[in-house]
Amino acid sequence: MSIFTLASRVTGLVRELLMASMFGASALTDAFNVAFRIPNLFRRLFAEGAFSQAFVPVLAASRAQHGDEATKEVIDSVATALAWSVLALSILGVLVSPWLVWAMASGLQQDARGYDAAVNMTRWMFPYIAFMSMVALSAGILNTWKRFAVPAATPVLLNVSVIGATWWLAPWFAQRGIEAIYALPVGVMAGGVLQLVLQTPALARLGLLPRLGVRPSAVKKAWTNPATLNILRLMGPALLGVGVAQISLLINTQIASHLAPGSVSWLTYADRLMEFPTAILGVALGVVLMPQLAAAKAKGDDDRYAAMLDWGLRLVLLLALPCAAALLVFSQPLVSVLYHYGAFTDRDVQQTTLALTGYGVGLLGLVAIKVLAPGYYASQDIRTPVRIAVVVLVLTQVFNMMLVPFLAHAGLALSIGLGALVNALWLLWGLLRKGVYKPQPGWWRFAFQVLLATALLTALLWFAAHHLNWVAMRQEAWSRIGWMALVLMSAGLLYFGVLWATGIRLKSFLKR
Repeated sequence: MSIFTLASRVTGLVRELLMASMFGASALTDAFNVAFRIPNLFRRLFAEGAFSQAFVPVLAASRAQHGDEATKEVIDSVATALAWSVLALSILGVLVSPWLVWAMASGLQQDARGYDAAVNMTRWMFPYIAFMSMVALSAGILNTWKRFAVPAATPVLLNVSVIGATWWLAPWFAQRGIEAIYALPVGVMAGGVLQLVLQTPALARLGLLPRLGVRPSAVKKAWTNPATLNILRLMGPALLGVGVAQISLLINTQIASHLAPGSVSWLTYADRLMEFPTAILGVALGVVLMPQLAAAKAKGDDDRYAAMLDWGLRLVLLLALPCAAALLVFSQPLVSVLYHYGAFTDRDVQQTTLALTGYGVGLLGLVAIKVLAPGYYASQDIRTPVRIAVVVLVLTQVFNMMLVPFLAHAGLALSIGLGALVNALWLLWGLLRKGVYKPQPGWWRFAFQVLLATALLTALLWFAAHHLNWVAMRQEAWSRIGWMALVLMSAGLLYFGVLWATGIRLKSFLKR
C-alpha cells in the first residue's frame, strides 16, 4: 500500500508538471482546477470520506457476526442504494453546474471565457463522482477481504489517464480549433471509468460483484435494509468531520477566484508539492499508529499508549521539521526545477513559491495532526477533534481577513499553515491535560539534536538557494536538475550525519 501510495503521489506530481508546462497558470487553468474541485468536494464528502468511514465498519461487523453469505446481501443493498443516489446526484450536478461554479468561485466571472469553461468542464466531470463512489464501495469490500493491492493501485490510473490526455489529446484538440484545456476533463472521466473497471475483476474473483436492483421494489428494499440505515446513521458525524476541511477548501477557492487570474492554479501547484510530506509522513504514521493505539487503549495499557504517541511525535519532529525548513528557504529552487518549463513563466515560479512558503509554515502541524488525532479516535473520542477543527476553521478565516489584503493568494496558504499549527498544539494540549500522553524522558536532548541538524541543513539550503540563479537556468534544464540532485543529497547527508554524530541511531529508533 505504501508503494502504491508513493506511486500515486509521483504520478500526480508528473500530472501537475505536465499541466504546468502545457497550460501554465491562467484563467483557463483556474477554470479546470475549480471544475475538478467540485466533484472532488462531493467525492470526499460522500465517497472516500464519510461513506467509507461508515461502510467499512458495518461490512466488517456483518462478516464477523453473520458470515459471507449474509454480508453479500448487505453489499447488494448498499450498492443499489449508492448507485441510484450517485446517479441522481450526477444528473442534478450537471443541471446546476452554473450555480455550483458560482458558489465555489464566483470570482471567475472576471473573465467570461474562464467562467464559461469552468461551467462546461464541471458538466463534463461531475459524473466522475458516480464512478468514484462505486470505486469507494469496491475498495471497502476488497479491503475487508484483505485484498489491499488493487484498491491502493487504482488512484494511479486517474493520473495516468490525465497525463495521457494532456500529452496526446490536448494537441489533437488544438489542431482542430478546440480549446486544448478540454482534454483534461476527458482524461478525468476516463480515469474514473478505468478505476472502476480495474476493481471489477477482483470483486468477481471473490464472488462479491454487487447485483444492483433495478425494480422499484428492489430499490425500496435496499433503502430499508438495516445495514443501509446503519451506514446512514454513522455517516452523520463523519460528514461533519470531513466537511470541515472541505468547507475550508471551498472558502479558500472562492477567495482565490477573486484575486489575480492564476491564483487558484498557483495554490494548486504548491499544494501538490505539500502532499508529498503530508501523505508519506503524516498519513503513514497515522495508519501505523491507529490500530496500535486502539489495541493499547482496549487493554488498558496506558503506558504503552503514551509511549506509542511519544514515538509518533518524535518521528514527526525528526522527519517533518527538516522538510518544513526546506520549504521555507528552498521553495524557489524546488518550484523552478519541477514546474518552470513551457508555458510556466518566471512570474508563475515567483507566485507558486510564495504559496509553497506559506504552506511550509504549517507543515509540522499538518503532519503532527495525523499522529495526535488518532490519540483521540483510539479512545472513541471523535467530538473533540471535530470541535477543535470547527474553531480552527473560523480562526483560519480570521487569518484570511488579516493576511489576504497584503499577501493575496500567499495569505491563503499562510492562513492554512497557521491554522494547522494551532490545531496541532490544541490537540497536544488536550492529550497532556487529560494525562493520556506523558512525554518520555530525553525530549530536551532529542529536540536539541534535531534542531541542530535542521539548522545546519537550513544554512546549506539557504546558501544554495541564493548562490545559484535557479530561474535563469531554465534553458539549462539538465544542469539545473543535476544541481538540485547534488544539493538535496548533500543536505540529506549533512542532516543525518549530524544526527548520527550527536548520538541518534535511526536503526534502533525506528525499531523502538
